[in-house]
Amino acid sequence: MPKSKVPPLLDASASEAVAPCCPPLTERPFTAEEAETAARMFKALGDPVRLRLFSAVASHKGGEACVCDISDVGVSQPTVSHHLKKLKEAGLLTSERRGTWVYYRVEPSVLAAMGRLLTLTPAAA
Repeated sequence: MPKSKVPPLLDASASEAVAPCCPPLTERPFTAEEAETAARMFKALGDPVRLRLFSAVASHKGGEACVCDISDVGVSQPTVSHHLKKLKEAGLLTSERRGTWVYYRVEPSVLAAMGRLLTLTPAAA
């Protein structure tokens, strides 16, 4: 079954400033496309192992982590790789291969976009 192309959590096409895909939940109802994008992010984070990996990367010194530093989450290495792949597909992580290791990073703009998505707007407060 082919997977539909889902827009990323962030849109960097307009300028260097990265904008979130979706408005805050309290601003207006989501379009179908916005809901699909946000659901993909929440689904990726809805797994405890993925949430632990995401947290390990986000909180790691320097803002990035080698897979060798974060793979102790109680599952096998192939399973860790699968979960990291799902986090990347959801637009929550980026990666860079350096020699034999892959380093993962959570871009600050991703965390900011997630925060804005869950923030109350003044009209809703």
